Amino acid sequence: MKNFTFKINENSYSVKIVSHESNTIDLEVNGTSYSVKMKEEIKTLKTPTLVRKPSTAAAVEPVKVNPSSSKTKIIAPIPGNILSIHVNVGDKIKTNDLLLVLEAMKMENSIVSEYSGVVSAIHVKVGQQVLQGELMIELE
Repeated sequence: MKNFTFKINENSYSVKIVSHESNTIDLEVNGTSYSVKMKEEIKTLKTPTLVRKPSTAAAVEPVKVNPSSSKTKIIAPIPGNILSIHVNVGDKIKTNDLLLVLEAMKMENSIVSEYSGVVSAIHVKVGQQVLQGELMIELE
């Protein structure tokens, strides 16, 4: 079945696994046959288990262009496609007004304003793909 070479205390051992049935393994070590019984039956997993570490990334917040300016950037929180844009340049918006809809992983995500202001620039169009952190809309 499988061949292994082990080096223990400067001694080399050639191990060949001949067969494996339930909890018994037949093997040869340097040509000498051995039958080894395991304490428990070896369980084989048919499907690997995927364990994900919880995300430690902070939520993406709107970013001020510079602290003395009144402009605010609305950036993409996740990569996706722009499905619809609900504002135009010059529109006055209030907190929680719908700005656009972003499709990501077959889910529609409503992007709303966290600030009141006036839309000064729209950097995306319907159907465009955006990456995480990409500038979409600027507010004044």
